[in-house]
Amino acid sequence: MLRPIPDTSIFDLRLSLRGRRLNKLCAALCSPQERAAFKRDEDAFMSKYGLNETEKDLIRQRDFRGLIEAGTNIYYLLKIGSVTGHGLYRMGAQMRGETYEEFLSTRNISGAV
Repeated sequence: MLRPIPDTSIFDLRLSLRGRRLNKLCAALCSPQERAAFKRDEDAFMSKYGLNETEKDLIRQRDFRGLIEAGTNIYYLLKIGSVTGHGLYRMGAQMRGETYEEFLSTRNISGAV
């Protein structure tokens, strides 16, 4: 049996099923053509993958923590971050409720972006 870990989501079958539309959209972002289509018209791209309004709002707001809770696989989440100009550390800062600078101060890497 899995034991909950405070402030974390366990990506299990239940969460995977909940996020299937989001994860399909993210998988498509591996293609340069699909990334260009996303950048051209985010709403049309999200509609193409059947996202509901709640899921669309999570992407519009760049709510990375919300996307995880909605069932987005963490590795696929990086695809949305990449196409929207939000690197891993910026996403991490947002998920922890910190500024980018606060988050960077907890990292052991100088010059990170």
